[in-house]
Amino acid sequence: MERLIIIHWNKSTGPEPIIQYPPQSSYPSKELMLKIWAQHELNMDKSMIELERFPGDEDKKYISLIQEFENELYFLVLIYDIQKANADIITPDILATINKNLLELMNTNKINRAISEAFYTIKNFDQSESENLINFFHDKIKSTILGILREGIISKEELIRKLREAYGFSTVNIDLLLISFLRENLIIKQLVAGSKECYLLINDLSFVRVPPKSLPKDTTDEKILKRYKKEYAKFYANYDYGKEIENKRHFNFLLDKDVYNLIKSLRKTDLSVNDCLILLNNKEELFSELLEERIIFESKGIVFLLSDIRFVKFLPSYIIKKLNLRYEKQEISVNQYMTHLQYLLNAFKASPSSLNYTVI
Repeated sequence: MERLIIIHWNKSTGPEPIIQYPPQSSYPSKELMLKIWAQHELNMDKSMIELERFPGDEDKKYISLIQEFENELYFLVLIYDIQKANADIITPDILATINKNLLELMNTNKINRAISEAFYTIKNFDQSESENLINFFHDKIKSTILGILREGIISKEELIRKLREAYGFSTVNIDLLLISFLRENLIIKQLVAGSKECYLLINDLSFVRVPPKSLPKDTTDEKILKRYKKEYAKFYANYDYGKEIENKRHFNFLLDKDVYNLIKSLRKTDLSVNDCLILLNNKEELFSELLEERIIFESKGIVFLLSDIRFVKFLPSYIIKKLNLRYEKQEISVNQYMTHLQYLLNAFKASPSSLNYTVI
């Protein structure tokens, strides 16, 4: 996504752009804004419309969501490069949440930060699932929220209070932050009697080292293939997942963009040592570390993926014990306790296996 714009429909004068991000760009022409309005008029049953290959802007794709706020009409307009736009970019309900949040902050000193956060929230939808999952650990506030949610059900008000008082996040746009959690099916929102809007962690995140989906081709040099298979068998025969979780060093490989790009490339094909170093920005020490940790395998100048690193989503059954303790301490109400407990128990019953996880 290149730009995000909020436009007000003035009943007397027509479309009036209010604010956009990035701020330095010029606003769309009035002719284009009128054409967007006309599309909404022709598709009154749809809150979101798409417009592309507009004369003069053939390389752009426009997505507009119309919404009423305090008896006035507003458009939230997204501008994409048509060559880079995904077929299924973002859903109307998520855009409506973002737009409502922005309109509520329109006349406050928080709007500039809010529209910046909204821009990057939407832009993240263009990323792959794995890239999005990295943000739950790399982004400080998202990782903090995930840690709080691991303690069990929490009301929206209590979550905001904790972030401000316990962690020092003074200006928290919680609706925007939680969109990514909802999108990745990590949480659900429930209305609980006595607590109003609450959030439940329904899937937790971790990582696991797994065998690569594709092993070296049979056409690979026979001696290289023999050495690779020997190292492969030796590594997985002694692999201890428990120790791996404790070793944050391995997980940090996922947070390193250069390493992540190298792993993605090696999932597709083997590479030369030189190509690997280029992807690692010539960090020879990092290349040596990946060899030492058995992430990659090298022989005769050719590099293969030996152990992939993947995210894993799993049912957070450990929360049941935490819910019991929090209820005994009167930190949560009986309605909150039963809501989260019942969800987890139902998830267990619905699963065909005792292993409730998905490798991504």
